[in-house]
Amino acid sequence: MANQRRHHNPPVGFLIKQALKNKEAIQARSKALVVYTGKYTGRSPNDKFIVDSKLTHNKVDWGKVNRPISQKYFDKLHGKVRKFFDEQKEVYIIDTTVGASKKHHLKVRIFCQYAYQALFATHLFRQNLNKDFRPDLTLYCAPSVTSDPKVDGTNSEAFIVLDVDKKTILIGGTKYAGEIKKSVFSYMNYLLPLKKALPMHCSANKDKSGKKSALFFGLSGTGKTTLSADPKRSLIGDDEHGWDETGVFNFEGGCYAKCIRLREESEPQIWRAVNREGALLENVLIDKDGRPDFDSDKFTENTRAVYPLEYIANSVKSGSGPHPSYVIFLTADASGVLPPVAKLTLNQAAYHFLSGYTSKLAGTERGIVEPKPTFSAYFGAPFMPLKPMVYLNLLKTYLKKNHTEVFLVNTGWVGGGYGSGKRISIKDTRAIVTAILSGKLDKVSCRYDGIFNLYVPEKVPGVDDKILDSSSQWEDKNGYLQTAKNLARLFYENIKQYKGISKSVVKSGPKL
Repeated sequence: MANQRRHHNPPVGFLIKQALKNKEAIQARSKALVVYTGKYTGRSPNDKFIVDSKLTHNKVDWGKVNRPISQKYFDKLHGKVRKFFDEQKEVYIIDTTVGASKKHHLKVRIFCQYAYQALFATHLFRQNLNKDFRPDLTLYCAPSVTSDPKVDGTNSEAFIVLDVDKKTILIGGTKYAGEIKKSVFSYMNYLLPLKKALPMHCSANKDKSGKKSALFFGLSGTGKTTLSADPKRSLIGDDEHGWDETGVFNFEGGCYAKCIRLREESEPQIWRAVNREGALLENVLIDKDGRPDFDSDKFTENTRAVYPLEYIANSVKSGSGPHPSYVIFLTADASGVLPPVAKLTLNQAAYHFLSGYTSKLAGTERGIVEPKPTFSAYFGAPFMPLKPMVYLNLLKTYLKKNHTEVFLVNTGWVGGGYGSGKRISIKDTRAIVTAILSGKLDKVSCRYDGIFNLYVPEKVPGVDDKILDSSSQWEDKNGYLQTAKNLARLFYENIKQYKGISKSVVKSGPKL
């Protein structure tokens, strides 16, 4: 259109004014911007597709997670989206770089229907204001464009489609901003292993000396953001990283934190970040005084906040760190039977990386209203398009080469399952993580858990010994035993789907 206004890399202040003027959002008393995404308050995995082409056909791990769609359907949707943006009176275009690595980075151009989406992209990714910017990937986000499953080959009115050949992502029908983040993440996870770098769904930090870093793997709600935001350490990033021959590097330039039941006393850095002017809150209830009610799940359990990494005072500007000394696999076990901490061998690490067990927490995806057990390989299967052994072999290579210690930490329930027990305190979990990162659990006496085939430290500084033995927390001992056996069987059934894994890795999991 001749009179179309294209806002190319506008400043944050302008985007906030636009979002308010266009009534896309409201402003909290703290001056944080607050947006409500309507029907879609979490990811919509059933609406995510990858174009099946000669380039991708033999590389992608096709199935329920990586759903194929034909080039014909992509082209129709692409035409719809391009036509929409051509006819929009205002379009927001953000140029970004994904990947804080000279060797492994991606230049992404994002076309946004709404100003708040442009603010999200500006905060989350690394802005690139180079006048000669040429994108490696183009993303179109148009919630007002919907699909017709009968005509467009989709499952609903929403669609998230990646075409690797055309280096293009289409998002329509959903206002949930997390789809922008995760679709770009998925593309990086396709590219990096082809260059012998491991993409990871993890947060990362390093000690004050900068010589020792740590990775925290985990699905949404397990504590990646919370535990990596440690005032005594420097934050590299809170969710998505790569690991190559030089060390670890953040994909992003911001954080996308869950903030349901956020407390200043337990998470002071995140609290300050989300209550700053410029922060973007997603589906958070604002009370009559203009203050965020972080306890409310009126709209969803999956309330979120996005803010630039520099809102965390001790963040690492370079977004990179050395090879990790420690890797921590986080799981939120809602059955209440996994130990709070266990030390893993290389084969056990491979087993639990491939299992990626946790309890899927309410609100993270559409339709999830209470925790349910789930296995998500690499602690991020929905975003990992390639075949399992690609990621597993890279992990084993880097762990072995760098002599990295690996621990399994349960941030879930103790003394019973969801509804009868209680979630382990953040204080105890922080004490466990502190002990790991200070090297105090490298060489300690452990008891053997015969059901889960794990070695559990008998003592952790600052933690009551009783908590370390899951069974002792249950009043109903038979109930514990039956629940533990049931979970062990789920592990056993899940691992059977993977072919080509060595027997030594398979035998490193729970025993029936």
